[in-house]
Amino acid sequence: MRDFLLNDEMRAFRCEIRALFQRELVPRCSDIERRSGWNAVMEVVQALGRGGYLRLLFRDLYDGPLTEPGLTAATILSEEAAYHNYGFESTVATTLSCAFPLYRFASASIRDRHLRPLIEGKSVGAICMTERNVGSDSAGMETIIRFDHSTSEWVINGFKRYISNASKADVYVVWGISDPTVSPRKGMTAIVVPGDAPGLSFPQNYDFMGRRGCVVGEVSFDEVRVPEDNLLGRENEGFGIMLAAFNFERILLGGSGLGVARSAFDVAVAHAQQRSVFGQKLGQKQLIWDMVAEMSWRLNAAELLTYRASTMYDQGVDGVNLMGEASQAKLVSTEMAIFCADRAVQILGGDGLTQQFGRTEQIYRDARALTIVGGTSEMNKYLISSREMPTIKLNL
Repeated sequence: MRDFLLNDEMRAFRCEIRALFQRELVPRCSDIERRSGWNAVMEVVQALGRGGYLRLLFRDLYDGPLTEPGLTAATILSEEAAYHNYGFESTVATTLSCAFPLYRFASASIRDRHLRPLIEGKSVGAICMTERNVGSDSAGMETIIRFDHSTSEWVINGFKRYISNASKADVYVVWGISDPTVSPRKGMTAIVVPGDAPGLSFPQNYDFMGRRGCVVGEVSFDEVRVPEDNLLGRENEGFGIMLAAFNFERILLGGSGLGVARSAFDVAVAHAQQRSVFGQKLGQKQLIWDMVAEMSWRLNAAELLTYRASTMYDQGVDGVNLMGEASQAKLVSTEMAIFCADRAVQILGGDGLTQQFGRTEQIYRDARALTIVGGTSEMNKYLISSREMPTIKLNL
C-alpha cells in the first residue's frame, strides 16, 4: 500500500483491521456473496462492535488505543472491508452513516437509546432519503413530516426506496418536508424512527446485480408516529443535516472505491505475472503493462484525494467548505474502481467472466454501483464545478 498521507498510527491501524477482516470476514465471504447470508454479515458486524471499531467516529465514546480516532480511521475500515466484500462494507457504512447524525444532532435520550446498539455492533441502521422522484434532487421530496400538537408527536407519511439495510435496521433516520410553503432547503426536517414503529413497513427488497449481502429495499411510512424528542436538530433544519451527512458518506465511499479497485488491481497484477502466452508472461506485453500502469496511477490519485478529504474532516472542516473535496474523493475513487474492475476482467479474459476462476466478475458487478450510490458522478461534478465557479448559477 501507498498510504502516503497516513501517519504511522494509521498504518498500524490498517494492519490491525486487515487482520481482523482476514479472520472474521474472509471465511464468511462466500456465504455473503452466494447466499446473501445475513447471519454471516451480522457476525462480522458484531466482531467489529466487540473490538470497538464502530466507535472510531465518536471520540468521546471511543476507548481504544488510537490517539486520533476519526473519519480517516473509519475510511480505512471501509477500504479494507470493501477489498473483500463490498456488500458487507455497504451494510457497515450505512450503519455508520446512520450513527453520524444520531451522534451529532440527536438529543441525549435518543442517542442513549439508539446510538449505543449501533456502535456496539448489536444492530444496524439506515438512512432514508431517496424516493420515486427523488435521487440527487432533494427538492422533489414528497415524504411529509408534521407535528401533532395534540399528542406531541411527529407524524410521517411517505415512501422511500433504494434504502440499504431496509427491513433489517433497528433505527431509521428519515428526511421529509415539514413546511411545504418554503423551499426544501428551509422546510425539511430529519426524524429518528425505530424499526418497530407502527405504520412502518417494507414493501419489497431489490435484487441487485452486485453488493450481494447488503439488503436494499423500500420503506413505507403510513401515519408513523414518534415522540417529539425524536427530532434531529431543529424543525425545518434537516437540509443542513443532510449536507453534513453527504460529506461524511461520500468520503466513506471514497474508501469503498479504493477497496474494490485494490482488489481488482491485485488480481490483475498477479494474473499478468503468472499467465504465459506466446512464450512470455502476459505482463511482458505492452498493452498489458499499459493497463497496469494506468490502474496504478489512478489508484494513487484516488487515494490522495480520499485521505485528503478525510484528514480535512478530522481537522474540523465540514459543510460547504468540505463539499468540493468530498465530492472529488467520491467521484475519482468510484470512477477509478469501475476502470480497474473493467481492466481486471479484460486482463483475465475468460477467467474474468466466470465464478469458477476467482472473484473478478463479482468485483466487476460490485464496482458498478459505486458511481450511483451516495450521489452520482454527475452530481458530484456539479458540486465541484459549483464551488469552482461561485459567480455562476449552474443549470441542473
